[in-house]
Amino acid sequence: MADAFSASETLEAIDRSLSAELAEFLSNLEGRIAPERIATAGNCVIDTLGAIAYGSSQPWSMAAARHALATGGGGACTVVGLADRASPAMAAFANGAAAHAFELDDVHEEAVNHPGAVVVPAALAVAEELDASGLTFLEAVVVGYEAMARAGLAVGPVSHMLAGFHPTSMSGVFGAAAAAGHLRRLDAAGLNHALGLATSLASGTMEFASSGGMAKRIHAGRAAEGGIMAAALAAQGFEGAGDGLAGRYGFCRVFTDDPQPQLLTEGLGERWMIDEITVKPYPSCSDLHPMVQATAELVAQHGIRPAEIERLVVHTTTKVVELNDMDGTASVMAAQYSAPFNVAAAVLADPSDPASFSPERIADPARAALQARVTLVLDPAFDATYAWKQGARVEITTT
Repeated sequence: MADAFSASETLEAIDRSLSAELAEFLSNLEGRIAPERIATAGNCVIDTLGAIAYGSSQPWSMAAARHALATGGGGACTVVGLADRASPAMAAFANGAAAHAFELDDVHEEAVNHPGAVVVPAALAVAEELDASGLTFLEAVVVGYEAMARAGLAVGPVSHMLAGFHPTSMSGVFGAAAAAGHLRRLDAAGLNHALGLATSLASGTMEFASSGGMAKRIHAGRAAEGGIMAAALAAQGFEGAGDGLAGRYGFCRVFTDDPQPQLLTEGLGERWMIDEITVKPYPSCSDLHPMVQATAELVAQHGIRPAEIERLVVHTTTKVVELNDMDGTASVMAAQYSAPFNVAAAVLADPSDPASFSPERIADPARAALQARVTLVLDPAFDATYAWKQGARVEITTT
């Protein structure tokens, strides 16, 4: 069954800002999303809940949950893993941190962001607060994925990321604002205000790729919290910038050298972002998955033993060479983000097993010795298709 409308029914492009066009489209989706797309949203929710369930047991997630209760406790919303409840914004913060806690969250590859970890916690919290129906909740998920991925595309994600901004937290706030706005039944003007306010709440840098730490773990939660705030303010009549996404100083202009604002509205109603979501097979940075898969397959097919490996050469993208060529031993997060670590781990054990990134594996001298033989090489062929199509070539030389 097709969706029960066309984009032309809701868009009047003449004398309209791109942000307003997107807001008008998104605000007219109640009861008009095809059943198969609603089913896809349900699958995304299930995947994200699994990520939250596992992630909530991590120490950084437990710290985030304690913070949520300390600053927003006593509300109506569930914090996964705890009996106590919190306000919508702080429950979404804690659950978003848990969803993003162990690199298990879904991906929109071309936008280079993780919609599930932001949108699902935000939608869950507001739906719980408002006692929304299951259908309205799933519609909000579709709406949130649409807004977040389109914001991620429009900001020119490769330039955006190489400038040091973390796409999930930066574009995520728009997804959370749109999802919360749908649940609050904001009209087109109200949703545009929410998106305009979200522009001022976007945050998060890639410094974790340089010096590790736990900061990345809260990025999805912070975006979920900010988006809920933006929608709640808009519902109270608080006005945001009229073209917060694509205006002169809007999100898509300020945070990139490669603005693509037309992607905010191009193909609305025909191309759906939630249809393009990838579920992660490995608990690590998704840009590393082609090399992880290639390494694991080479080792299995040829019966290669770690002691036989003289060197491993990985042909990859500028992004991976600049942001993922790190030691990976500073923290679990650093290990999950390190290309050399991931390649070595794929030789030694099942790369889909979270134990591949345990403190024991990080301290493993065999892993360290193997990792020292990994070299990354920039390959223009992979650069040419990144990020809409990812790949890597792995060469293993044995003794």
